[in-house]
Amino acid sequence: MSESINLLLIHALSPVHCGTGESVGGIDLPIAREKPTGIPLIPGSTLKGVLRSAASADAGLHRAVFGPDTANASEHAGSVQIADATLLFLPVRSARGTFAWVTSPYVLRRFGRDAREAGRVDLAPPAIAPDEGQAIVTGGALRLDDLGGKVVFEDYDLQSTVSEELERFAGALATVIWGAGDVAAEDRSHFVARVCVVHDDVMSLLLQTCLEITTRVRLDADKKTVVKGALWTEEALPVETILAGLVLATPVKQPKPVREGGADRYEAKELLGHVQGLAGGGMVQLGGKATVGRGLCRMTMVG
Repeated sequence: MSESINLLLIHALSPVHCGTGESVGGIDLPIAREKPTGIPLIPGSTLKGVLRSAASADAGLHRAVFGPDTANASEHAGSVQIADATLLFLPVRSARGTFAWVTSPYVLRRFGRDAREAGRVDLAPPAIAPDEGQAIVTGGALRLDDLGGKVVFEDYDLQSTVSEELERFAGALATVIWGAGDVAAEDRSHFVARVCVVHDDVMSLLLQTCLEITTRVRLDADKKTVVKGALWTEEALPVETILAGLVLATPVKQPKPVREGGADRYEAKELLGHVQGLAGGGMVQLGGKATVGRGLCRMTMVG
C-alpha cells in the first residue's frame, strides 16, 4: 500500500481564467501565478473540484479518492493529493508558423523532475540553455530564412538553433498529450514542429506580455450604455497552453471495510486508476467564465 505518483498534463482548448480575485496593476482580474516565479498555474483545488464533481459508477472508490462529503469530513481524509498544474508551454504568436509553443530551461527542469518522480524517465527533457538572444527550435517551421534563420515572437527577434534532442523530447510528449493513433498524427506533428526554448529572462517577459487580456463591460438594459464602474479587464491563459502537475496517491485507512475480505484501504494503483479514468473522460471546464466558453481543456494522466 505504498505511495504512487502520476503526471497530469492539461491542454487548453479555449482561454483559461483561474483568477485570484484581486487586481494587479492595470488588470482587474488577473490569473493565478506562483509568487516567486510569476509562472501561471491552475490551483490543485480547482482540479480536485472538477474531478470530484464528475460522475462515478463506484461510489466507494470515489469517496476513498476524494474523501467523504462536507457533513462527514471528519471520518477520514481523501487518499489522493492533486498539486497545482503549472505552465509548461506558452503559445506565442510567431512571424512564421502562426505561433510557437515556448518554454524555458527552468520550466523544463521542473517538468523533468516531476516526470522522473512519476517514473516517466522517457519524458525527461534534454539539458538546453540558450543565451538571451537565442532560441532553440525543433526545425524550420518558425525560422525566417530571409533574416538569417531568426525567429520572431511578438516584438522579440532571436537567433535560432535546431536541436534534434529537443525534437525527440517534443515527439515523446506529443504522443502522451494527443495519443499515438493516426487521428491525432497532424496535431502531434504540428506541436513537434513548433516547440521552442528561450532564455529564462525572455520567458519571464513573455509571461508578462503575451497572455490574453480581454476588456469587458456591463450595459444598462434600458439605455444600452456602459453602467458606471462596470468596465473591467480579465487576464487568461491563451488557447493551446499546456500545463503539467503531479497527482499523488497515499492510501488512507477508512472507518469500515471498503470491500469483501475486510480491507480498509484501496491500493494506490486503484486510486490513481480512478482519477485517470475521470481525467480522461473527455473535455472538462476549468476556472471561471464558463458561460462565455472559457476553461475548456483536455486532461491526460500518465505514470
